Amino acid sequence: MILEMSYDITGGDFAAAGEAATKIKRALKQIGVDAQTTRRAAIIAYEAEMNIIIHAYRGTLQARVSPEGIEILAEDEGPGIPDIELAMQEGYSTAPEKIREMGFGAGMGLPNMKKFSDEFHITSEVGKGTRVRAVVSSSTALIMNGSEV
Repeated sequence: MILEMSYDITGGDFAAAGEAATKIKRALKQIGVDAQTTRRAAIIAYEAEMNIIIHAYRGTLQARVSPEGIEILAEDEGPGIPDIELAMQEGYSTAPEKIREMGFGAGMGLPNMKKFSDEFHITSEVGKGTRVRAVVSSSTALIMNGSEV
């Protein structure tokens, strides 16, 4: 493991929205992860962070960087997803109207996470919470500080 990051996310805290994803993106750039991989991982992290803020009471967002790629793990305590297949459809959203009026909750979070991932797994238990694991594989060896790892 080259780098591990973990952030606690509070549901409903829109003032902090995007902070964890921005820190992950910044760290990936600093260690020399290529721009395309960094972009994909940052999109996944942002969507995961926003899903926790919009739908859950609290959760964690983790990023693990290895020579094989970047793993993003989001786990939350919240209402869970009763129908994952439906939730994966672009445009489907359970976000309340007040969230949509803020410009969030368009139903693209989970589909975007899957779209930008090479591996994507989601599990959810109604009344307990949701766990999403997304991996952005490195098509070539990650270049860290100018040298292969």
